[in-house]
Amino acid sequence: MDAGDIGSIVVAVDGTSGSGKSSTCRAVAERLGLRYLDTGAMYRAVTWWMLQHDVDVHDAEAVAARAAEPRLESGTDPRRPTISLDGVDVSVEIRSDAVNGAVSPVSTVPAVRERLVALQREIIGAGGIVVEGRDIGSVVWPEAELKVFLTADAAARAARRAAEAGSSDVAATEASLLSRDRIDSGRAVAPLTRADGAVQVDSTDLTLDEVVDLVVGLATAPADAAP
Repeated sequence: MDAGDIGSIVVAVDGTSGSGKSSTCRAVAERLGLRYLDTGAMYRAVTWWMLQHDVDVHDAEAVAARAAEPRLESGTDPRRPTISLDGVDVSVEIRSDAVNGAVSPVSTVPAVRERLVALQREIIGAGGIVVEGRDIGSVVWPEAELKVFLTADAAARAARRAAEAGSSDVAATEASLLSRDRIDSGRAVAPLTRADGAVQVDSTDLTLDEVVDLVVGLATAPADAAP
């Protein structure tokens, strides 16, 4: 892509849990002077809201009935991304074990996905943004100038996620990630999948800096260069 066009680029990064999407996307956005959007945080925020309002997250109809109620705002500064509900920052709360265990069933509800996809498209707007999630290149913004599918083997992902959480139970973390993979890949609406035209990046044996360099290189490559 020409350097002058970077300000309008949309970089769509999808992939599995624990593959390094957040760290990669924030670093790429900061390096290129772009905005950043973590769509997973949006689903987590809605999940937290449902839990706070005693909605049974396993009852799809109950979740759908209240999906329009949370007032959600996503900050797009890669140095300090924020997520707020009804004017309150819930960046810490949405990373709790309770949310971890409930986000998958909430995110499969079509009414939730429809609302959040609309919000995501509104935020993307004229571009100039790095967006991470599971269906960005396939559903949210299939016309993205760069699509990346980031993955890593399950053991590596579990080790990273356990380290982030300060847990020593890597086996349990790996089982949880694999369960999330099955749910995300098997859901009827917007399943986790490698989008058409996406460049697959396996981060198993790469450092964060190496992955960031690779994605930045893809984003700034001439438009006619092969990925």
